[in-house]
Amino acid sequence: MLHTLEHEYFMGLSLCEADRALACDEVPVGAVLVGLDGVVWARGHNLTVTQRDATAHAEMVALRRASALLRNGRLSGTVLYVTLEPCPMCLGALIQARVDGVVFGALDPKAGAAGSVVDLTRPRRFHHSVEVLGGVRSEECAQRLARFFQQRRKPRCRKSGEVPKWP
Repeated sequence: MLHTLEHEYFMGLSLCEADRALACDEVPVGAVLVGLDGVVWARGHNLTVTQRDATAHAEMVALRRASALLRNGRLSGTVLYVTLEPCPMCLGALIQARVDGVVFGALDPKAGAAGSVVDLTRPRRFHHSVEVLGGVRSEECAQRLARFFQQRRKPRCRKSGEVPKWP
């Protein structure tokens, strides 16, 4: 199923979404939901700070937009492209929405649920299985995140020497 789509191209669209997140001072993660026919159904980027909503991850934003557009919470026949390995919340949502596959860029060694920390795609105990492909344009995805957090760690308050905390 995943072999029929152009992963590099769709990950490029997700990277554009990550850039939109960065422009909003959000963690640069982007997602694009694509039908198996190659039609883009929805796009999303992190909005957790902007919306003050811990669930506004790029994947969740894209799933919500697609569900609203299609007036259906079931998104069978789709693949989600995302620049960072999904967390347990997002992978759970992909399972619930019956998304067929997820293609991600960078691994998430702190919260990844597609193999890095846990693998929610392996236990066949769920009602639906999500096919996974990781590492697509991983360097580009990881570099955006690394640059973002390096900038966040730079001291801004020279007087007290204290590094301000990110919102």
